[in-house]
Amino acid sequence: MPYIIGFSGTVLTGPDSERNGLWSVDGCLTFTRPEASPDVVLDGWVLPGFVDAHCHIGLGPAGPVDAGEAEAQARADLDSGTLLIRDAGSPADTRWMQGGRDFPLLIRAGRHVARTRRYLRGFAHEVEPEGLVEAVRKQARDGDGWVKLVGDWIERSAGDLAPSFPAGVVRDAISAAHDEGARVTAHCFAEDTLDQMLDAGIDCIEHATGLLPRHLPRFVEQGVPIVPTLVNIATFPDIAAQAKPKFPVYAAHMLALWERRLERVGEAWEAGVQIFAGTDAGSVIRHGRIADEILALHAAGLPAAQALNAASWAARAWLGADGLADGACRRRAVPGRSPEDAGHRGAPVPRGFGWPGGPLGKNIHPALGIN
Repeated sequence: MPYIIGFSGTVLTGPDSERNGLWSVDGCLTFTRPEASPDVVLDGWVLPGFVDAHCHIGLGPAGPVDAGEAEAQARADLDSGTLLIRDAGSPADTRWMQGGRDFPLLIRAGRHVARTRRYLRGFAHEVEPEGLVEAVRKQARDGDGWVKLVGDWIERSAGDLAPSFPAGVVRDAISAAHDEGARVTAHCFAEDTLDQMLDAGIDCIEHATGLLPRHLPRFVEQGVPIVPTLVNIATFPDIAAQAKPKFPVYAAHMLALWERRLERVGEAWEAGVQIFAGTDAGSVIRHGRIADEILALHAAGLPAAQALNAASWAARAWLGADGLADGACRRRAVPGRSPEDAGHRGAPVPRGFGWPGGPLGKNIHPALGIN
């Protein structure tokens, strides 16, 4: 006999669509009522498990962490309702975490590729320009269809942010990744780095704090999304304060980028740029903060449903993962938790969100995540 789970609540099949009546039959979803009665019925709103599109499993403040710490990171994300992670670069080999049911689904990008002595120590595979193309080819083969470039960092001799590599080499490296069947995303803080990356045919931009009006039409025309990582950008004032005695220009630049962070994301959204949610967990950002990032996107101007979309349906489609559709087979169904029921692993919907036809986060049981 098949094992059947019935879902009695409203099923959110998209940011502007909902249905009633969903069942899981031996782990595969159907909107057609089975002949047999469910073995268990779960109550609450239903949506796909959250997506953290910029997360670092296996990375700590000093570089790679051991397997036990990597597992704790993944479980913290899982407990927050994140069931799909695009790992945006990690010095640890986390392939052992893939394929099971105990961790979020993990899409790896291999290791960051950065300029020698131009990134956080112990994080990246560091190369000079002449080694960039081959390094990118290697990471494309080691990852799951993504490569992570460090597009800019402080140039100490100049005292400010500057691109990590010459434009022509970046163009060749991205072309090489495409030849290997991989997409490339790049860490970009500064304004001019965005021009370089767009010229080179980049596939995605992380942070994008240097967005200017001149960039927006190109992001839309080239179909390049951004992952703003607003919970990480909130650390810029501390970074600036530490840097100010030695690098005052850099410190002022970082503060200026921070001050316009919400405005720039809002302008990008209004212009039609695709935006996805990512926490940048790992290093200084703790894992399990996807709800904070969704709320930050909402504060930046994304409507509530679209902020949730950035961490759910749209993000899943972008990464090639199933949503709530007939025949989609889950890795796990996660019953939502209320503050009074903290013992259940769940996918808490951010408080204060409104939803056409029903209030999310108010007088409801937080959502069920399905992956």
